[in-house]
Amino acid sequence: MMLDNNLVRHLDACETMGNATAICSDKTGTLTTNRMTVVQSYIAAHMNTSTPKLDDIPETVAELLINGICINSGYTSKVIPPESLGEMPVQLGNKTECALLGFVLDLGREFQTIRDEMPEECLIKVFTFNSVRKSMSTVVPRPGGGYRLYSKGASEIMLTRCSFIFGEGGKVLPFSVDDQGALVSSVIEPMACNGLRTICLAYKDFVPGEAAEHEVHYDEHEPPNWDDEQICCSGLTAISVVGIEDPVRAEVPAAIRACQQSGITVRMVTGDNVNTARSIAAKCGILKPGDDFLVLDGKEFNKRIRDKNGEVSQELFDTVWPTLRVLARSSPQDKYVLVSGIIASTVNPNREVVAVTGDGTNDGPALKMADVGFAMGIAGTDVAKEASDIILTDDNFSSIVKAVMWGRNVYDSIAKFLQFQLTVNVVAVIVAFTGAIIINDSPLKAVQMLWVNLIMDTLASLALATEMPHKSLLKRKPYGRTKALISRTMTKNILGHACFQLVVVFTLLFKGHELFEIDDGRYATINAAPSQHFTIVFNTFVMMTLFNEINARKIHGERNVLEGLLGNPIFYGIWVGTLVAQVIIVQFGGSAFDCVGLSLSQWMWCIFIGAGDLLWGQVVTSMPSKSLPKRFFSCGTQPPEDIDQSAGMTTRASIDGVRSGQILWLRGLTRLQTQLRVVRAFRSILEDVQEKRSHHSFTVRPSKAPPATTGAAQHWPTASSVAQHAHPTTAGAPQHVPADITFMDDEDGEEPLDMSAQPDTTLNVSETAPLMKVVPANGTKTSQYTMLSSIESNI
Repeated sequence: MMLDNNLVRHLDACETMGNATAICSDKTGTLTTNRMTVVQSYIAAHMNTSTPKLDDIPETVAELLINGICINSGYTSKVIPPESLGEMPVQLGNKTECALLGFVLDLGREFQTIRDEMPEECLIKVFTFNSVRKSMSTVVPRPGGGYRLYSKGASEIMLTRCSFIFGEGGKVLPFSVDDQGALVSSVIEPMACNGLRTICLAYKDFVPGEAAEHEVHYDEHEPPNWDDEQICCSGLTAISVVGIEDPVRAEVPAAIRACQQSGITVRMVTGDNVNTARSIAAKCGILKPGDDFLVLDGKEFNKRIRDKNGEVSQELFDTVWPTLRVLARSSPQDKYVLVSGIIASTVNPNREVVAVTGDGTNDGPALKMADVGFAMGIAGTDVAKEASDIILTDDNFSSIVKAVMWGRNVYDSIAKFLQFQLTVNVVAVIVAFTGAIIINDSPLKAVQMLWVNLIMDTLASLALATEMPHKSLLKRKPYGRTKALISRTMTKNILGHACFQLVVVFTLLFKGHELFEIDDGRYATINAAPSQHFTIVFNTFVMMTLFNEINARKIHGERNVLEGLLGNPIFYGIWVGTLVAQVIIVQFGGSAFDCVGLSLSQWMWCIFIGAGDLLWGQVVTSMPSKSLPKRFFSCGTQPPEDIDQSAGMTTRASIDGVRSGQILWLRGLTRLQTQLRVVRAFRSILEDVQEKRSHHSFTVRPSKAPPATTGAAQHWPTASSVAQHAHPTTAGAPQHVPADITFMDDEDGEEPLDMSAQPDTTLNVSETAPLMKVVPANGTKTSQYTMLSSIESNI
């Protein structure tokens, strides 16, 4: 799976993914290439379908546009020129910001020059982007005095914060609510319908002197309150609206089509505009013309699924999710509600098995809640990767389809082995039991049974479990949570082949000596020599087992059991090796295996009868499986487990108890290491005190300053000094000893020392025995405390 760009962190997720019925996927980077470019722009009342010339933009607007892009972005976002001709520029950092920086380069300006003139140290305030505000703002010194705020974000949200806009010729015009609606319908919606992400750029000036209509005056002695984001980021002046294209990956439509054919519903969960999300979903194949499916934004989604009290109602949720295909302008909380609601729903009797993709820190809860969480290996954060089950090393949706194939292949491999093993077990047990009752002897001897067990356990598991996944696995529906591990088709194959083998074995047991004209091996004495009769029974049984191993490669009623056989060298290598080993055992095993060498004609008859199991398999396949009652011909069915949606991540955490225990163990180890550093710091300081003092005891007065002693300065280790010894790299900063480091009274082991209750306490530090005692001056009570060396050794 690693070669298919699937880094599996939890092995059970692989099999679970094979039964997934729903995939909630991000758009950016998963369904799209995550290589964004500005292809349209609206600047100073002009619509541009390509990059405009810098001279065609009013000078004031151009300077504000370029400075706003370069300064109001993460300085780690960069566009590096290609190393050789013909290659694309390298985008580092946030892809949306890289698209805007690329727009600046296309205009003929260098973003690094502007950043050098305005380094990060000069930035007054930065309102970073998050999923709630959907925008980013930066405050910088304004040329000529005052402050300037640059802002960018989702266009429909940013326009509601704008009170002015640059019109024809760079003139500042009022921007009313009606004007905002007109701009949305004439500019933003057409961009979004073409699958473009629309970003609005705006600014606001704070001036100490006389302010224009679109500027804000402030008192020089009282600068603006930058902590009040709502006031600071309102009354903006719109500079431009740009349309950013993020092309759909070429392989995504085919991958989504394969998911849909295999019974998996793909839903897009994105933070983009509804029209943008709808357009991308149509390009990917998630939405098709004429389909009656829902496309909702986060606000409408919450409105439909919440009751009057604002709580999520599962009953209301069940009316929305079956037809929901696109959730736009969604927050991480919306994604979590969607995933947990689908898992908890009982609309489908078999319950949904949900996979979800995520790349941000806030996607952690949804990744944990999902049955299978996929994190992005390139764009994903460490938190998202830690919360996931599988990491997509290429951030590509097509890799999820490969994970589905691998998961179904693992599930089928287990079923193949069970089908083969149970057939052998049924025959071997019945033959041994019947033989012991009728002829007082088992036709299959102990050593022979060990060899049969080796075939059906070790070798067969290697042969049947090494089948590579193939695209035909995507042509069937998911099993679901309550699907029986042993299906009716498998039960039919087990019983059908067992009946054939039993008939053959009992025919050879009771009539074999007549058919082959050999001595009867029944009723032999205990120490009798091996007979050809029982050797033929054993050899024929092994041959039927070997050929039934080929039948076991197919568990869904396929007729061509030889399909793909030569594509698995491990299988035919083990099969041929087992056949060769059987020849050696029969011909040369002798008394060790209770065998007698057979003639060529006898070998040919054994192989011929064994190969008959292949022909019998075609007869068994012709029998309809649906006519068999489920109640008696399927094993492993159990009702779906109840899911407590209100429990949130606790439900998943209880399932992943091993992981939780590991995390708890690591946290405990970290605390112990911290305690050990503090104890060592105490010891180091006490050793320094001992070297400077002329005697080994001094009086500690916690409520007063330590009294001076002639000839030597008194030093008692303080919390800050201990912390500086424990963490020397942070010396000088205010430090605190961890609150859980306490010295306990060794008489009861529970009460910590209350120094405030003992104003005069003498501390004796012994050189011979590293024992620390606190002795009250009045001598009425002596409390012994654990020595520091013992604490360190115990930790």
